[in-house]
Amino acid sequence: MPQTHLLTGAGSGIGRLLAERLAARGDRLVLVARDAARAAELTTDFPSAAPLIVDLAHPERIADAVAAADFPEGLDSVVHAAGIVELGDVADLPLDAWTSQVAVNLVAPAELTRLVLPRVRAVRGQVLFVNSGAGLTAHPQWAAYAASKHGLKALADALRGEEAPRGVRVTTVYPGRTATPMQAKVHEQEGAAYHPEAFIDPASVVTAILTALDLPRDAVISDLTVRPGPR
Repeated sequence: MPQTHLLTGAGSGIGRLLAERLAARGDRLVLVARDAARAAELTTDFPSAAPLIVDLAHPERIADAVAAADFPEGLDSVVHAAGIVELGDVADLPLDAWTSQVAVNLVAPAELTRLVLPRVRAVRGQVLFVNSGAGLTAHPQWAAYAASKHGLKALADALRGEEAPRGVRVTTVYPGRTATPMQAKVHEQEGAAYHPEAFIDPASVVTAILTALDLPRDAVISDLTVRPGPR
């Protein structure tokens, strides 16, 4: 039976491939788009998808966007795959590098989850956070991004305990470095040559996500770390 999934980050990378896999098997999609132009692009690529237009850089606007959107009352999953990264030493990172990453990577997922939880509870669905290895360990120049992702882990851990009595499953996936447009941007910031073949194929991360989403109801994958395999 087709399921309904709300996805952020469906414009590229892991989120894009996940949307493609879900659509190919006949599931229904609600895709978050930062503006009307991006929504038009996504609905061209995914004609049956419903758009939810809101810029996650402004979490204070999510409530109005959800209220205005037309999408199903039941959500089998909410997948938070959107994210931004800006590297730099703590001594050099400007304030907006902190606030923007915390807003998009942490506050927006928290607010969107809060607003759609009744739809997830209605069908005993699942909330899945695409985190990062940086959500477990912080390295030099990754302070702001890692802080936002450590916070995302805390959000998921707390939510898991709160929603278990209502039958809602909560999963965090921690991919290592993955060959996505974000990884290309990271290498540009690091001043390093980018060789995508050296990193995890995003399709492999999507397979891990689908494993967690499709797991029978008698179990939950609470935390799943995906690392580069031996070459």
